[in-house]
Amino acid sequence: MLTRELLGTAQVPGGEELRLYSHGRDFMIVLDRNELMSTRQKGSEEALAVMSLERLQGVKSPSMLIGGYGMGFTLRAALAKAPPAAKITVAELVPEIIAWARGPMAEVADGCLDDPRVTVRMGDVADAIAERPGRYDAILLDVDNGPDGLVREENDRIYSNAGLAAAYRALTPDGVLAIWSAAPDPRFTRQLQKARFDVDEVTVHARYDANGKGKGAKHTIWFCSRREG
Repeated sequence: MLTRELLGTAQVPGGEELRLYSHGRDFMIVLDRNELMSTRQKGSEEALAVMSLERLQGVKSPSMLIGGYGMGFTLRAALAKAPPAAKITVAELVPEIIAWARGPMAEVADGCLDDPRVTVRMGDVADAIAERPGRYDAILLDVDNGPDGLVREENDRIYSNAGLAAAYRALTPDGVLAIWSAAPDPRFTRQLQKARFDVDEVTVHARYDANGKGKGAKHTIWFCSRREG
């Protein structure tokens, strides 16, 4: 019988400890008793990128911000669909996450961090969002289990009224803010609408079988476009 093997630990700044495990050919990142991500479940993280880029049809050189790297599912899906002139910034707070991608999970990463379209920025994605107005055609956020700070309380500021206002300013006029969540949150949907976003709330399966049929848990992605006025 296969057992889980602890490969590494990482302290989240202002939060708790992450643990990287392997189980056969699978990997999982765990916080306390919560499995935050696993190579067995990647469908909704890939959809975060694919569905965002579908909403940017006609943009020849999209500028994208992804926060954070996780296991790279969103980044790899973005690279597969994005045009050659795309520029993708990955903001990751925990250095060990990137070290794991280049170390024990190098086969999973498949060289995505070395793609010339990619820039890795170590630090809080909130700082990247606030840096320059009108910079991004798409901001893709998967920094926690949703709009509540499970990994670290400070993540709440990204989903606060001020955080959403900063994201609004950071987008180009036709840009897209996409937010991943493990579960729906009607309160947060209303908050997005009050922040002057038109919101498309989509339910996506965590896994898909060989025939493309959804399986497993259902996750939520909010796709938000700027509403002027």
